[in-house]
Amino acid sequence: TIHAPLDFMLQITAAVKRGAPTSFVMGDMPFMSYQADAAEAVRNAGRFLTEGFADAVKLEVGRSDAELIDRLSRAGIPVVAHLGSRPQHIRRTGGYRAAGKTAADALDLVEQARLMERCGAAMLLLEATTAEAAERVVNAVSIPVIGCGAGPACHGHVIVLHDLLGLTSWQPPFAEPRAAVGEAISRAASKWVEQVESGSYLRDEHPYAMREAERRKLQEGSSD
Repeated sequence: TIHAPLDFMLQITAAVKRGAPTSFVMGDMPFMSYQADAAEAVRNAGRFLTEGFADAVKLEVGRSDAELIDRLSRAGIPVVAHLGSRPQHIRRTGGYRAAGKTAADALDLVEQARLMERCGAAMLLLEATTAEAAERVVNAVSIPVIGCGAGPACHGHVIVLHDLLGLTSWQPPFAEPRAAVGEAISRAASKWVEQVESGSYLRDEHPYAMREAERRKLQEGSSD
């Protein structure tokens, strides 16, 4: 959200693409990789395509970013415009806030979505948005709309893998874990530590066995 450096994001995006070469992969542009200067933003977005092997880049945007979206699109960079709740802005807003909770906010979100489409955005991502607002956005634009806790009307949905698997102690309300992998990992680690501390680890069962004849030779040799 805030602390991921650009070079790190490029590396892990490329790693994802190598592991899933036929999947559509979007590079999430990190904080301050596109806010300071439009030319720098274009260069950094281009790096996601050339070095990160991404198919598109995602930016957290608002009305003031319309010109940047247009510039990126004219440069041939597919842009996913991230609207609604914007995690990179939590320092200014004081925390995560759901979007579209009032009629005015919902209509404003629709207008932002239309603006992003006019500026060339290839896709929208709505995060933490009311179902009513998300449905309005879906009906107002002709490009795909991906939801991240944005109601059933979206064309697709995404959540963080760690939330899905229950690897963290807290998940957002729209990402209820489908498994308790974190608890299972913790139990397994605790059991292993207990075995090591008690001295039972590899004591009763060991994968590498010495033949009986060789064991006798070893014992005879140690008695000399």
